[in-house]
Amino acid sequence: MKLIVGLGNPGPKYVRNRHNIGCLAADAIARAHAAASFRAKFQGEVAEVRFATGKALILKPETFMNFSGDSVRAALDFHKLTPGDVIVLHDELDLAPGRVRVKTGGGHAGHNGLRSIIGHIGPDFTRVRLGIGHPGDKALVSNHVLSDFTKAEAEWLEPLLTAIAQNAPDLAAGDIAHFASVVGQASTAPDGPVAPPLPLSATNAPPDAEDGRTPLQKLIDRFR
Repeated sequence: MKLIVGLGNPGPKYVRNRHNIGCLAADAIARAHAAASFRAKFQGEVAEVRFATGKALILKPETFMNFSGDSVRAALDFHKLTPGDVIVLHDELDLAPGRVRVKTGGGHAGHNGLRSIIGHIGPDFTRVRLGIGHPGDKALVSNHVLSDFTKAEAEWLEPLLTAIAQNAPDLAAGDIAHFASVVGQASTAPDGPVAPPLPLSATNAPPDAEDGRTPLQKLIDRFR
């Protein structure tokens, strides 16, 4: 069995926040595969789905982002799973909006949800990194991630969530390459920064026209 974790903050005020894109993806998977209703367990909400490739448990921690590891650890221990059975869906500042990357292992890159999970189960789990873009200034990051997706962003967000849900069985089965390829093609997000650009520097050089990453973002992704 796989444990699919959608990261975010609990409560209605956070539902459509960019920081909650992991939870939105988890909800989309549950809807697409006729999961049983979410129920309270493991300091979060859980629902079971059955893919043709096997069973999966969807978990949305209710601990707030900084303590996501408490919920993941509880579910892992109860079901006697290993970190290799865990798939975490989360927002990623270092990817252009709508871009998707999948990787196993690595650090937390300042993401408090990942930091907490790594602290509880180690780094050897799969991460589905869902790009929300960087506002261009570190001081604006908190407001950016804790603000709702705009109406314009919904035009790429909804097709992306649908593609993630439809291809979740491949992800659970370990066919990461196919999942990443198909979901990546589904994104209709425009390339480029999500806020007015700062003066050019090594940290905010123009994004590559093909994949929306700056040279620095490409370097960061290379070593994650």
